[in-house]
Order: sequence, then C-alpha cells, then structure tokens
Amino acid sequence: MGIPLLSLIVFTPAAGAAVLMFLRSDDAVRWTALGVTVLDLALCIAMLASFDTTTHEMQFTETHPWVPVLGITYALGIDGISALFVFLTALLGLICVLASWVAIDRKVKAFMISLLAMQTLMQGVFCALDLFLFYVFWEAMLIPMYLIIGVWGGGGRVYAAFKFFLYTLAGSVLFLIGVIVLYFNGGETFDILALTAQDLPFPVQSWLFFAFLIAFAVKVPMVPVHTWLPDAHVQAPTAGSIILAGVLLKMGAYGFLRFSLPMLPEASVYYSTLMLALSALAIVYGGLLALAQDDLKKLVAYSSISHMGFVTLGIFALNLRGLEGGILQMFNHGVTTGALFLFVGLIYERTHTRSIADYGGLMKVAPVYTTFLALFTLSSMALPGTNSFVGELLVLSGGFAADLAAGAAAVVGALLGAAYLLGMYGKVALGPASVGARFKIRDVNAREMAAILPLAVFVVWIGLYPKPFLNVIDASVVHLLAQVHSKGSGQ
Repeated sequence: MGIPLLSLIVFTPAAGAAVLMFLRSDDAVRWTALGVTVLDLALCIAMLASFDTTTHEMQFTETHPWVPVLGITYALGIDGISALFVFLTALLGLICVLASWVAIDRKVKAFMISLLAMQTLMQGVFCALDLFLFYVFWEAMLIPMYLIIGVWGGGGRVYAAFKFFLYTLAGSVLFLIGVIVLYFNGGETFDILALTAQDLPFPVQSWLFFAFLIAFAVKVPMVPVHTWLPDAHVQAPTAGSIILAGVLLKMGAYGFLRFSLPMLPEASVYYSTLMLALSALAIVYGGLLALAQDDLKKLVAYSSISHMGFVTLGIFALNLRGLEGGILQMFNHGVTTGALFLFVGLIYERTHTRSIADYGGLMKVAPVYTTFLALFTLSSMALPGTNSFVGELLVLSGGFAADLAAGAAAVVGALLGAAYLLGMYGKVALGPASVGARFKIRDVNAREMAAILPLAVFVVWIGLYPKPFLNVIDASVVHLLAQVHSKGSGQ
C-alpha cells in the first residue's frame, strides 16, 4: 500500500521521545510514553497480520540512497527470523513503561526518553538490511542502556554501567573491523542480501567468523565473556533488566543468524563443534552459578546464561529442529525471563530486599503474585504445556542429532534449572511465613496486572499451540539451512 511500515515501527518511539522533551509534568510524560509504546505495538501487530509465512523473501522492504559513494543505503526489511523479535521488542517496551510507572520517581522525563530511544535502536537492529545502518543501530544502543543502568540503577550502578559499556564496546570494535573486511571482500557493498550471496574464501570466512564470534558472544553472553551480565542486571532498574534479558541478549544470537551462518557458511559448519561445546559449557556453568545464588535477581541473571546456551546450541546444531527451536527459544526467553525480572522488581519495590532468605510465605499475603510467579517459574524450567517446553524440546532434539555430548550437557542443564527454580519458588512462596511479619506486602494492582497478563498469555499460547509462531519462522529457517549446507560443504 506504499506505507513505510517498518520506518514507522522503528521511528515511532524516537518521535515519541522528541515529544517528551516538551512536556513538563511527570504524569504527562508517563502517559505519553505509554501511548507511544501502545502505538508501536499496534503497528507490529499489523505487520504480523500482513506477514506472508509462505516465503523466505524479505518483506515490507524500504530502500533509499544514503551515502551512494560508499554504497550505503537506508534499507529496511524483515523475514521470518526477524519478525518475531520486532514484535517482542515492542511488547517489552510497553511492559517496561508500565513497570517503571512508580519505580522511577526521579528524572522521569530523561528515563522515558532513554527508554524510547533504546526501543528505536533495538527495532532498527532487527529491521536493517544495510550493514552500515545495522552497525549504527547496534553501536548506538550502548548509550541509552549505559544511561539507564548508570543513572537509575542501584548502589553499584556506575561500576556496572562502565563494565557493560567496556565489554560491549570491545566486541563492537571487532565487529566494526569485520564489517570493513567484509565490505572490501564482498564487492564494496554494505547490502546484507548481496553480501549473503558472496562466496568468500575459507581463510577470510574463518577470520571473520572469530571476529563476529567475539562481538556476538559478548552480547549473548557466552562463557567466558559473561561476567558483565550479573552486575548489569543486579544494578539496573527493573525496565533495564527486562530490556537486557528480553531483547539485548537476543542481539548476539540474531547476529549469528543474520551474518555468521548465511555469510560465512563454510566457517560456520567447520567450527560448529566448537560452538556446540561453548553452548554446552554455558548451559551447565550458568545453571551451577544460578544454583549457588541467594540473591533473587542474580539467580535469574545467571539462569539467562544457561538459557541462552540452549539458543546457541540450537543454532549451531545446523538442523531444522535445532534451528527452529533456538529461534523460538529466543522469543520464549524474552517472554519468560523478562517476566521473572518484572516479578523481582515488583517484590523489590515492596520490600527493598532481593535476598531469598528474607522471603517466605508470600503465597499467603500475595496469592495472585505467587500464582503468576509459579507460571513463569514453570515456564523457565520448561514444564510441558508452557512456551519454553516447545523450544527446549526442539533444541534438545536437534542437539542430540548434532552431537551426543552436547545434547547430554543440555539435559544436565535442564535438571539444574529445575533444581534452582523450584528451590527458589519453594523458599519465596511456600517457605515459613517470615515476610509478612517484616513487610506490609500488598498484592499486584491493575497496572501491574496489565504488564503481567500479556506475557502470561504467550506462555500458555505457545505452550499449547506453537504452530502460528513456527509458521512465521519456518520458510526462512529452511532457506537459511539450505544456504549453509549447500555452501558449507567445501570444508
């Protein structure tokens, strides 16, 4: 219809941020930010409603010259791999505004501007079809996220913000070098689709694979470049943790899907065993770290390392079940872990403690809270009937087909997940009733339920009927695997 839908999705939050600059009342800022995120989510729903699931081709494409002398264009488009994450980003953006309604009570305007700017940049990453444009979005994300952690975080926020910034910047520098090498070896173009069609020599692919690996591994994060994550999560405000877990960690895995596999197929096949080993390490090591935590937020943070290990395991299994499971699990992790961080934030606002030992008997004083917490806890441990079960089952199936040892490690990780999640829930919700005597706990209110319910719907919907979500990604995954295996047979 000639409507630049993706540009509207990407830049609606930025336009909203510009409007916020002229508002004086904190309440006006909050309601305007909420309206902007609702509009962005509505645009994403319209995009999914019009999405053609029968083709792997890029859809809703927009192309305009930007810097013609360097072959740089403003190019946007989505396929089945990126469509779900565009929607997820908009959904979590709305939930972040709701979660910050009361929790952020100083510099509210600056916070909401940072949040909306962050949403624009994240949407841009998933929609960009020009490598230079992608890098601009990818790198610019550091600024608002640094501010969200460093200004509105906890007592150690400055250290956590610097650590986050330095780790991700180091990875971005290697990514930039890789982009330059790819530009000169791929016909001096930044067109992602054109670069995907190139047949680069294996030595060039191999070098680029490791440059991209470090950049994407920091974002995922993979062991051993994961140490920034717990500090960032613990110090970030609730909205910052939701963004980190729900969207930012997906950027690294998305980089593997958009660049490493299609552009470097021979190297991806050749080094797949290494990637499976690193994934298995993350699954088990992250689970052990989570098991040792007595801080509620750290437990959820370390669980993310383990869960993202399942994602990379599925991706580098390089088979249909593993790859579809990995992509679906990326979406599931954004929903479930984003919800768990929301629940940590809600109880922290009431008690100002995150120590698991300080809780007990929450079921008696906050039954609605603990009921939904049970749902998301069971989802995180991949109980049948929840969203994560479908994704984890596909990953395990693909992982065992690719490498028996990696599949076995994933099973160990799943058992560890059950141990630390059930242990946490048992102490917090069902333990001795200590929390009610120390704190005046109120149950969730209507605003908090508005943030919880959409996430709960996706937990149940995907758990019971995953077909619509798998349909979105299927054609693109089949095409990607065909690319990898046809071009990757040289090594």
